[in-house]
Amino acid sequence: MSLALIETGHCNMDLKPSPIEPSWILEGNPEARSRELSTSACGTTRTLIWSCTEGKFNWYYDVDETIMILEGSIVLESEGMPPRRYGVGDVILFRHGAHVKWHVEHHVKKIAFFRQTIPFGLGYVVRAINKLKRMFFVPGGRRSAPQQDPAPLYGLVGKSTHMPLRPAFSWRRKAHALFAAPFLDDLNLATLDGFLTLVQTT
Repeated sequence: MSLALIETGHCNMDLKPSPIEPSWILEGNPEARSRELSTSACGTTRTLIWSCTEGKFNWYYDVDETIMILEGSIVLESEGMPPRRYGVGDVILFRHGAHVKWHVEHHVKKIAFFRQTIPFGLGYVVRAINKLKRMFFVPGGRRSAPQQDPAPLYGLVGKSTHMPLRPAFSWRRKAHALFAAPFLDDLNLATLDGFLTLVQTT
């Protein structure tokens, strides 16, 4: 079943019980509740609202999780990271493999964004495809139109001021882009385009 292109939710929606693994609980009787807001078509990313009452517990992360605290406060502690308090508006990234001790002070509510980690080699492929899509296509899946100069302008003496068109983005240049894209970050895309222009014109 296809998913809607736009979905909406609210942070004050009713949450359902989402018990913490009993062996992770260190102190108190923390009661967690959650509600999924959205999920990607491929199932690798999710967004949910999560709340918890007072208590201390371990948490082990098997996916990348980014949270923003909406209500309350927590104290987090991990190996190499001394205890620190976080409150409303704080944003925290827990990477896959992290182990953190949570201390919920009275109550906390967060919005969480989950992302499944991608194997290193496959990550290169995904990055290359995304960069090529940004270079050759516009949003909406349409092919980007070639850049053209404005229509010729004629002065009083009847002479055209029209400049020569920039060479089209040929298959040769696309092949160079496909090879180079995985090794460049977004800031280097302009450099890549300049290089390919030079290749095309020499």
